Amino acid sequence: MANFLPIKVLVIISNIVSLFFFSQLSTAVDSITQFQSLDDGNTLVSNDGTFELGFFRPGSSTNRYVGIWYKNISNRRIVWVANRDNPIKDNNSNSTMLIINQEGNLVLLTNNNQTLVWSVNITTQSLSSTSSHVAQLLDNGNFVIKDNNNNFLWQGFDFPCDTLLPDMKLGWDLKIGLNRQLTSWKNWDDPSSGDLTWGIVLNSNPEIILKKGSIEFHRSGPWNGVGFSGAPAVSVTPIVHTKFVNNSNEVYYTYSLVSKSEVSITYLNQTLDNRQRVTWVPKDNIWRVYESVPRDDCDAYNPCGSYGECIPNESPICQCLDGFVPKSPQNWNTFNWTQGCVRKIHPASKCMVNDGFGRFSRLKLPETTHTWVDANMTIVDCKKKCLENCSCTGYSNLDVRGDGSGCCIWFGDLIGLKQVSSVQQDLYVRMDASLVDSNGEVSGGDKKSHTLTIAITIPLVIVFLLVIIIFYLCKRKRKQREDRSKNIILTKMKEEEEQDFELPFFDLSTMIDATNDFSNDNKLGEGGFGPVYKGILALERREIAVKRLSESSKQGTREFKNEVILCSKLQHRNLVKVLGCCIQGEERMLIYEYMPNKSLDSFIFDPARKKLLDWSKRFNIICGIARGLLYLHQDSRLRIIHRDLKPSNILLDSDMNPKISDFGLAKICGDNQVEGNTNRVVGTHGYMAPEYAIDGLFSIKSDVFSFGILLLEIVSGKKNRGLTYQNCNHNLVGHAWKLWKEGNSKELIDDCFGDSFILSEALRCIQVGLLCLQRHPNNRPNMTTVLAMLTNETVLAHPKEPGFIIERVSTEGNCTTQNLISSSINEVTISLLDVR
Repeated sequence: MANFLPIKVLVIISNIVSLFFFSQLSTAVDSITQFQSLDDGNTLVSNDGTFELGFFRPGSSTNRYVGIWYKNISNRRIVWVANRDNPIKDNNSNSTMLIINQEGNLVLLTNNNQTLVWSVNITTQSLSSTSSHVAQLLDNGNFVIKDNNNNFLWQGFDFPCDTLLPDMKLGWDLKIGLNRQLTSWKNWDDPSSGDLTWGIVLNSNPEIILKKGSIEFHRSGPWNGVGFSGAPAVSVTPIVHTKFVNNSNEVYYTYSLVSKSEVSITYLNQTLDNRQRVTWVPKDNIWRVYESVPRDDCDAYNPCGSYGECIPNESPICQCLDGFVPKSPQNWNTFNWTQGCVRKIHPASKCMVNDGFGRFSRLKLPETTHTWVDANMTIVDCKKKCLENCSCTGYSNLDVRGDGSGCCIWFGDLIGLKQVSSVQQDLYVRMDASLVDSNGEVSGGDKKSHTLTIAITIPLVIVFLLVIIIFYLCKRKRKQREDRSKNIILTKMKEEEEQDFELPFFDLSTMIDATNDFSNDNKLGEGGFGPVYKGILALERREIAVKRLSESSKQGTREFKNEVILCSKLQHRNLVKVLGCCIQGEERMLIYEYMPNKSLDSFIFDPARKKLLDWSKRFNIICGIARGLLYLHQDSRLRIIHRDLKPSNILLDSDMNPKISDFGLAKICGDNQVEGNTNRVVGTHGYMAPEYAIDGLFSIKSDVFSFGILLLEIVSGKKNRGLTYQNCNHNLVGHAWKLWKEGNSKELIDDCFGDSFILSEALRCIQVGLLCLQRHPNNRPNMTTVLAMLTNETVLAHPKEPGFIIERVSTEGNCTTQNLISSSINEVTISLLDVR
């Protein structure tokens, strides 16, 4: 007993010392024990330095999460989130920690350890003490809890979010009923579970299904030993090895990298409703799409019915398998294929007597809900097995490697057939034996009749082809130059689209249906680039706005491509969401979310409608525009300079929330670039900064100048251009500056408010607007400062004289229509004629 007490005291002292010295972590470690915690601001780093785990805020959200990302990649992409559906809302980062509790479970605590945000639930306890549990970030990105025997008690790979990493399993652990599937983020600012999922559906012959809610977007087809029968063909060298395991314990798909130096992940893109494999390109500092599996209308609603072969296109086309005919020819002729096809049956046909099997290649195999499999059966025995059952409608090998092996038999109608050029697998479909030759090729029936048909048809076809050839040769010379130039343009556009476009494409027929053939009744307005129409997508019953570029549009291919690329990469609540684009022939269209209240200018410059925007709504609009502009300048993946900020480019949703639109003229800058110059000055006079309009120098500060004009117009309800003020001396900027110097800024505020506005807020907005309008760009605040000045009661600096104070020339007491722009650049006053 005397020897025992000192030892016990030493253990207690040791624990206290450990708790004191190791309660905080630095970024140099990859694990935490029960005597350590991970606080907000510190991170774990995997042993080889590849992955990092810590706290983060997504996008513009104020919520905090615990996540994992690649440590050495600057364009950070979160690959796993612990508490995705339980955000930390406590803004005090010092009160939040990740720790292993006394029960050996990993828990996330906030509010000074008083509130449990998230925890793991280890149901199987280790044989050793729970105090030996260790949470470790592994080199492959897996976050695990281990006992002292290195047994995994829990692992993050069992609970994937929207990303599948190399060596991660997608599928089922049948022993415990665990389903590992990917679930998209709700949006770029919210990692909580969205409605897009990608996972394995358990049948006798499993498949991977991409779904949005309950609607199937893409079906992989069953695994054939080499790949999935419906997987898209990849034209470049494979960068991953794929593997599919299907046994009594597990059913899962996984992949490994061909080269360990590559970085490649598979994730669900919640914006485009598709599954993408992306790779990191260090020299370009971007994630590049390597493979994309988008929504597939051949899968989404099985448009071809039973025995109908779906041909992927901008709109799916259906045809019956050889040896089958439409069940309803009348519907089939009107492109309603849903009733499918039926077998051509010989009058004397009888089950198991007159049956044969037609062989079909390059098809994604039918859906496998009603199938039976035997991995050891040969294809010959598979055919015999199918013939023994009148309900059997087709069969194929399970594994196509070598001479093929295994047997899969389908019962009932064959649904979901689709042409896929990359598939090297035969499907044998049950049909009348008289239609099939000895090689399984479908001949079509009575041989004599067939021969006679061929004898008559071939000469007719030859004559028809000769006529076409002669007609073609006559026209060829005339069209050769036109076709060559057109093909060059289209080829270039297609190559650029494949590299850069990340938006879904809509076909022209869908847009015609949605807008009632671009009816004038659906026309919302018309800008310099073409008309905008309201439309409704028939399948989703979703309202949209379609910007259709006119042939005389000032927005050329470059601007259109620029807007498509930008809109696919930008996601913010104060930016208009673009749903897709349409490029077909000469048509180019952008499809936006529909904004029921149209643009800001239709309110603030309309004497009747401006009253609908009270002061609180206008102030909310000002702050919303500022947040959107801040996102473009600082928080987006790309630094964007809009260059055409004006009221008509600010759209309002049903709640009068502002959304910046029209990125056709925007400039993309590098991460560290904040300015540039151009010989092609574009934009709208009256909103352009002096240095941009005169010298072509643009920067984030030229957008700030435009925001200042916009701010004064919202407060005053008056346009900067085309207005006459007291004594015909000033435009809106000059008038605001004059009132500021006289201490009478209140006179600028829109009369329609009456007394129902907050004077201090309105005066602050005017002062911030004048600070944004200062002549020299360096004197103007950035948007971070602008937003802070608008939303905080801080003392504001005194503005200097604005640029572009327009004074109207007076002749004999009358104002002329000629505008002179006065601006001081390098202390020289320059006067230019206003051309717009």
